[in-house]
Amino acid sequence: MRPLFTSLSKVRPPTTVARRRWLHLAPPFLLDDYIPRYQQISSRDAAKKRSLAYSHLQNCNLCPRKCGVNRRETTGMCLIGDNVKVNVIAPHFGEEPCIQGHNGSGSVFMSGCNMRCIFCQNYDISHQRNGMDLTPEELGEWYLKLQEVGKVHNINIVTPEHVVPQVALSILHAKDLGLRVPIVYNTSSFDSLASIELMDGLVDIYLADFKLWEPSSSKRLLKADDYAATARESVKAMHMQVGDLCFTGDGIAKRGLLVRHLVMPGKQEEGAEIMRFLARDVSADCFVNIMEQYRPAAHVGKKNTRVKSRDGQPEEVRYAEVNRPVSSQEVSFIRKAATDAGLWRFNDPPKHDGFAI
Repeated sequence: MRPLFTSLSKVRPPTTVARRRWLHLAPPFLLDDYIPRYQQISSRDAAKKRSLAYSHLQNCNLCPRKCGVNRRETTGMCLIGDNVKVNVIAPHFGEEPCIQGHNGSGSVFMSGCNMRCIFCQNYDISHQRNGMDLTPEELGEWYLKLQEVGKVHNINIVTPEHVVPQVALSILHAKDLGLRVPIVYNTSSFDSLASIELMDGLVDIYLADFKLWEPSSSKRLLKADDYAATARESVKAMHMQVGDLCFTGDGIAKRGLLVRHLVMPGKQEEGAEIMRFLARDVSADCFVNIMEQYRPAAHVGKKNTRVKSRDGQPEEVRYAEVNRPVSSQEVSFIRKAATDAGLWRFNDPPKHDGFAI
């Protein structure tokens, strides 16, 4: 039987033996207990954050789009004003095992988005703005319901990039009401450094996507040619705040950075570059989820009405190059690049018959 812990000397071995490391709960990543960061913020700092949040709403510059609009009067690209529009609030069991645990993650799916990913699997939420309008205070009260009724392990705010001021205000309000579970910031990583700075002290876990590496790919598929450059700076700033992913003894993540990469058809070289960036510029101990569940959605595969055949009918589909599932070879290519770069903490299924935590 393997020991529960490895010695400290084995936790950070040279790269040549990195592949022999296997425990996610090695001592540097194991917490005896945890108090959320927002619980430790002073009243003075809380007041500063409230003031900053309100000022950003009046001249919206937190998102990399920098629309500069007064969100109390109109909307920018995200099409959301000074309140938030929420699609779903419920315990969620579709996250990583260390995030959802046994009771679920208290997920809050924000409507609207500052990106326009052509393959978005939540297209009806992010592009069409379906949901209910809530003030930041009402949103914070929902966090308490998730905690008290749902018994969730955390509050998981999904797609917060375009509503950062409202999210900050909601967390501070929920803190005053008695919230005591960690906050998960579940983002595409298309965040400005000002956004990440405003969330400093309020967020415990950054659950960050890193989608594509090349500007030409992100311009075509995400409608944001500066995505990769922005994501690189954002992910580094997130790690500076919370460090590598850490757990309590029950296997539930409490603090740190978890990076997701959705493998895209034909984009395995870009995925490999992302892995090398994480190992080199963020941390070789970065916890990574290489996801293979891509499926064509949103605009991908729709008939291309701009291309006509001789009889006047559409003959091609839109974004044909990503209109297929990914292959096991593409996934394996990125995984090998990750391990070759020195990464070793992956969201792998358990090698036993129990729960994956």
